[in-house]
Amino acid sequence: METLLGNALLVPLTLLTLLVFAAVLRRLLGVRVGLVRTALAAVLAFLLAGPLLDAMLPSSETDIGTALLLGLLAVSVASLLAMIVLVIAEVLVPDGSLPGPIELWRGWRTRVARSRRYTQILAIALRHGLGRFLRGRQPTGLESSSSRRQLARSLRRALDEGGVTFVKVGQQLSTRRDLIPFEFADELTQLQDQAASISWAEVTAVLTAELGQPVEEVFATVDSRPLAAASVAQVHAARLPDGRDVVVKVQRPDIARVVERDLDILLRLARTVEARTSWGRSVGLQHLAAGFAEALREELDFTIERDNMRGVAGAQDGARSHDVLVPAPIDGLCTRRVLVMERLTGTPLGSAERVLVGLGPDRRREIATALLESVLDQLLVHGLFHADLHPGNVLVQDDGALGLLDFGSVGRIDGTTRRAIGRLLAALDRGDSAAATDALLELVDRPDQIHERELERSVGVLVVRYASPGAATGATAFSALFRLVTSHRLGVPPQVAAIFRTFATLEGTLSAIDPQFDLVARAREVGGELLTEAMDPARLRQSLEDELASLLPLLRRLPRRVERIADAVEHGRLSVNVRLFADDRDRRVATSMLHQTLLAGLGAAAGLMAVLLLGTEGGPDVTGAIELFSLLGYALFIVSVVLVLRVLVIIFRRDPD
Repeated sequence: METLLGNALLVPLTLLTLLVFAAVLRRLLGVRVGLVRTALAAVLAFLLAGPLLDAMLPSSETDIGTALLLGLLAVSVASLLAMIVLVIAEVLVPDGSLPGPIELWRGWRTRVARSRRYTQILAIALRHGLGRFLRGRQPTGLESSSSRRQLARSLRRALDEGGVTFVKVGQQLSTRRDLIPFEFADELTQLQDQAASISWAEVTAVLTAELGQPVEEVFATVDSRPLAAASVAQVHAARLPDGRDVVVKVQRPDIARVVERDLDILLRLARTVEARTSWGRSVGLQHLAAGFAEALREELDFTIERDNMRGVAGAQDGARSHDVLVPAPIDGLCTRRVLVMERLTGTPLGSAERVLVGLGPDRRREIATALLESVLDQLLVHGLFHADLHPGNVLVQDDGALGLLDFGSVGRIDGTTRRAIGRLLAALDRGDSAAATDALLELVDRPDQIHERELERSVGVLVVRYASPGAATGATAFSALFRLVTSHRLGVPPQVAAIFRTFATLEGTLSAIDPQFDLVARAREVGGELLTEAMDPARLRQSLEDELASLLPLLRRLPRRVERIADAVEHGRLSVNVRLFADDRDRRVATSMLHQTLLAGLGAAAGLMAVLLLGTEGGPDVTGAIELFSLLGYALFIVSVVLVLRVLVIIFRRDPD
């Protein structure tokens, strides 16, 4: 019984001793080290303490005081060895670089699912003839436009087969003519976000789960046949109990998990490409991928689309024309996966030729102008605009009024960008290339070096070519502007790219309404009118009052501050504070140099101590053939070599940037 009780107490006492030992090691090192590796080091020290003590004791008849001192020395040596092991482990495998057991299990499951998806993507790429681009060598045979168009068709089919995330990637790339050749941009615009419809049982399950009530209690009637089916959601016609006709947009089950899996793959690929290619670093591929992922996640949240509809509708309330309609969301029936909005009647613009012909040329030009005015008003005044106005998202009513659909893709721009766009339009209207260049530079990310005079001349050529009366307009002008931005290595922020995308898409929509519509000329005129309205005396007075209200606190404090500065100058107390290393890049350089210096110093000190210990004779024996000083000398020699090698690796490693 006593033996069992002793064994039962031995286990918790041993664990408690190990925990105390681990805590002491972490405290002595002065840094946070992973609990697992600290516990392993404590186990190593605990196992070494006994043999070291046995080797140090001269005989079994040693007095108690000597035995206690030797025991303390053995524990100290064991702790030192454990700390050396921890330091070497931190140098070779930094803490946190390896996942823990739980992370390993979760990561293994994720890697299996990701590998399965990688295999599917690879099979799709090979099936469409894209395998030669996966070998890491520079592809050949793409010098001609026909070969690039053939490759673009293969890429479009592969993206279409890849699913919703890759279709969205293709649609986004089609608007970035500053990044991809025009053959690819033209081909990727044909990507259609369509999919097979899901069953009515799946639709009702989502509706019941999101609305918290059976479908028949929320709606008077719901048509089980979808009006349209896309890769993210599908739409059904319905009627509320109060008699209002509505449209119900229902998200596909499990689509969020599929999108997140593919986004994880895209973000990893973007990170790898940016790290290994100069092209990826020059365009900021990882930042672009992160922005795309954020936009797609917003598109999966229908409450954001609901708020977008309300924002665009609010901007439309003050418009000069009432020919552009925005559906209103139904309060209380909109969730993350369900969106209920009023139903707009009309014919999709892509198949509304008969309705448009019946309206006549004057009315068609009028509603095209109204749509352009609406978009420019959203851009220049409110900063919230519909970014995907292709013909499928526009309904034409019998009287010519236009209804806007699908507010999942909405752009947002700040006041500075809005003012720069206004100045760009005003400069185009005046034919002022210098002012247009200044406005363009405010819209884009400027590189470290830029030839502004050459850029101004290039912008001047575009102004003469596309903004003069009777000049070519439309998509040709936007393509030329993209090429200009690319040739001068100007970075296009995602918000500004959304503006260009909006106009490039809007040009096709306006041409479908009125084939003779001159987008650039009308944009200059409408933009000039909006700027003229902004210069109205009443608006100027209000703007002046707002500016004065914001400046008033500063103006009230200004005399006292000037007086304090003058007093400090008069009495010789004026001083200037300079923040050294305020830039994060400077701090990183200084910290890196300091770390390298410390590592080199520690390595040299450890090497010197190792030489001294190895040259010292005598000392306690660890075993019959190994002395303690020799053991510590070799250990310090290993530490010295590891630290010096670490410094040499940092020095001789080529910087990937």
